[in-house]
Amino acid sequence: MSERESMPCDVVIIGGGVAGLAAAIRLKQINEDLEVVVLEKGSEIGAHILSGAVVDPKALDELLPDWRDMDCPMAETPVTENHHWVLSESGKSDMPEFLLPPFMGNHGNYTGSLGNLARWLGEQAEGLGVMVFPGFPAAEVLFNEAGAVTGVVTQDMGIAEDGSHKPDYQPGMEIHAKYTLFAEGARGNLTKKMKAKYDLEADCQPQVYGLGIKELWDIDADKHEPGRVIHTQGWPLSETGTWGGGFLYHQANGQVALGFVTALDYANPYVSPYQEFQRWKHHPAIAAILEGGRRVAYGARVINEGGWQSVPKLAFPGGALIGCAAGFVNVPRIKGSHTAMKSGMLAAESLAAAIAAGHEHTELMDFDAAVRDSWIAKELKLVQNAQPAVAKWGEDLGTVIAGIDMWMRTLKIGLPISMKHHRDYEMLQRADLYRPIAYPKPDGKLSFDKLTNVSFSYTNHAEDQPVHLKVKDMELQKVSELGEYAGPSNRYCPAGVYEWLVDEDSGEPKFQINSQNCVHCKTCDIKDPNQNIEWTTPEGGGGPNYPNM
Repeated sequence: MSERESMPCDVVIIGGGVAGLAAAIRLKQINEDLEVVVLEKGSEIGAHILSGAVVDPKALDELLPDWRDMDCPMAETPVTENHHWVLSESGKSDMPEFLLPPFMGNHGNYTGSLGNLARWLGEQAEGLGVMVFPGFPAAEVLFNEAGAVTGVVTQDMGIAEDGSHKPDYQPGMEIHAKYTLFAEGARGNLTKKMKAKYDLEADCQPQVYGLGIKELWDIDADKHEPGRVIHTQGWPLSETGTWGGGFLYHQANGQVALGFVTALDYANPYVSPYQEFQRWKHHPAIAAILEGGRRVAYGARVINEGGWQSVPKLAFPGGALIGCAAGFVNVPRIKGSHTAMKSGMLAAESLAAAIAAGHEHTELMDFDAAVRDSWIAKELKLVQNAQPAVAKWGEDLGTVIAGIDMWMRTLKIGLPISMKHHRDYEMLQRADLYRPIAYPKPDGKLSFDKLTNVSFSYTNHAEDQPVHLKVKDMELQKVSELGEYAGPSNRYCPAGVYEWLVDEDSGEPKFQINSQNCVHCKTCDIKDPNQNIEWTTPEGGGGPNYPNM
């Protein structure tokens, strides 16, 4: 075994998304002498960032008040129109804006690439002296004898699939830090371990998720209306008892970002979120915008949908959760970047004060308290029953109940109840209770097959490396996932990673894992009915390389 090198610092941040970078910038704003390290598993900052996105600039205004005059790409396209369409199979109705609470509007917001915003924030962080290391996933957490987090170990490089060391083998580096921030995004592998080790979810509801699938299109200039924002609900998910919705944002440079979010609590194992998205694009109102255009990028990522009641304890000895690692998405608004950034800023303020007082590896309870007393909490409490209301009563009645609850909370007459969640994998039912869904074949113009679309995510993993998708019990996978649930992994995965094939020699079913296709969405880690698949970090730099996503 090669001896690992080590590197000391004041703070190491796991994840180069907007939460982690906001924390890094705030730390340097408070004390420029602090040594701050950001580890990012993607090949560059922004490579793994995927979102709609319509951004509320509230946190940006607090972090960098002059951002609009600093060549920030998000400043390019302010929202000019806001529409919410309720779709039937062939028609639509525009939900009047006055029916929605004022905070649901998009006045003053901006639409653009969250990946490009992260790239820009990375430049600001580096300009302040933050050490940003892309292509270096954190693979293991370090602890002291008292059980406090003392840093992380980065992923080993150059390991072959059989576990042997290739000629370019390089052991990971130990990053020793006074404090460690986990900003991995939704369903991070190390975050899962921290939640379990410190029982951080003991006093909250389980986190639930939606799968967001997105394409970027160049469209005809005469159809492009910069700043036009459209959200949809209803068809096609209304046909399968599932719920979620679509989005279509007119952004800069003649492009539209469009996508579809399917709540992962669906019961029917034959549902394919990817195919539902492809169907949605054929709706007359959507097709009219896309026809004559061309898809230029594709990607997928899970989204936290648990809301305020699913926010875990945030601090533990030596570390804390920030951003989507903790889960601060406002589901009805379909926004979480502003709350993620704010959580990073609050963590930075707590860390800087602790380090200035000579502390290290302590539990930052003042950070947890600060979040619960911030505008993050105020905003999320207004919508805390929206997601579970729709999950319980269905999209039509649930939307009405959610709207009433949001209005009552806005008017400060809300009922003092917090609805509960059920884990997504627990909601999946046996295949014999449903009929297979005959999804239409892609036409190659508006809709596409999975593997063709995955090529537009520019996903790449180094050849001959260990499979990073771990199946704990292959026999259970065959007996239950295939035998009872008809192999839903083939349908819930938006990248064609999982296939059930027939072994040529034995004639028995064989579970094929095409890990090179993985876009790191984490759906398998969430929706497998037996929690038998675990997503882990692959070799550094692997995965998607999203442009403008």
